[in-house]
Amino acid sequence: MPNSQQPERPSLGHPKNPVMRFLPVDDVNRSVAFYRDVLGFEVTDQDGGVEAVLGPARIRFGNEGYSPGDWAFAIPRPPGSAILFLQTVDVVATRSALHARGGSPSDIENVNWIKMRMFEIRDPDGNVLWFGQSYDQEQDSPSRGDSQPSGLRQALPELPFDNVPAAIAYYRDVFGFRINYQQDDLGVMDRDAITVLLIARTAQHKGIGSFEVYVSDVDVLYEELVGSGAAVLGAPVSHPWGLRDFRVVDLEGNRITFAQTFE
Repeated sequence: MPNSQQPERPSLGHPKNPVMRFLPVDDVNRSVAFYRDVLGFEVTDQDGGVEAVLGPARIRFGNEGYSPGDWAFAIPRPPGSAILFLQTVDVVATRSALHARGGSPSDIENVNWIKMRMFEIRDPDGNVLWFGQSYDQEQDSPSRGDSQPSGLRQALPELPFDNVPAAIAYYRDVFGFRINYQQDDLGVMDRDAITVLLIARTAQHKGIGSFEVYVSDVDVLYEELVGSGAAVLGAPVSHPWGLRDFRVVDLEGNRITFAQTFE
């Protein structure tokens, strides 16, 4: 008797960066089939509409689309006008999975000005999806967490702001982070192996946040941040428990502690 089971399809995995878009399409059913069967999104009915979800990425389909900065002004975009960026943990494997699922992704290119390896794929309406991976991300090498049963890899702290665009500029110009992705209510900021999410302050995300980062040379970083005009809360201090650290606050009071271990 022939095996009636379908062959296992290659996994795309989840993108790393949060995305929320109202996507303009001509035929919702056609788009649902593409995002589900080719891109691997889970499609559900939500509040009378259709929503596609893949990890932190959420897409709503409709006859008109809106980029995040246009929501408040209700400026509709026609089908085929959207551009979405999804950061992936393995751009080569992601492209291979999409190709195996019947998609037509472009070749992978090195985009030097944003330090990403990227490829493009278009949905049936011509909307563009870019999948990218940072140059700094290790290729095909397991992290320390991969040897553990839980597989923990990286923490992405979220810090709330009333003015996210101003926070993005501050983290870039003062703290030395690189802009991975930005929109009016979200900034994904990278520096070395650290990624920080700058989010809008809401009823659910209010107050201030804080987190701690281990660094290679806390004194060198202290001098850098003092020189860039950061609000530094004192010089580095060595503690008896084996850490030397200092703290900074950003333009809205969120606190970061930079620490170095010593014997």
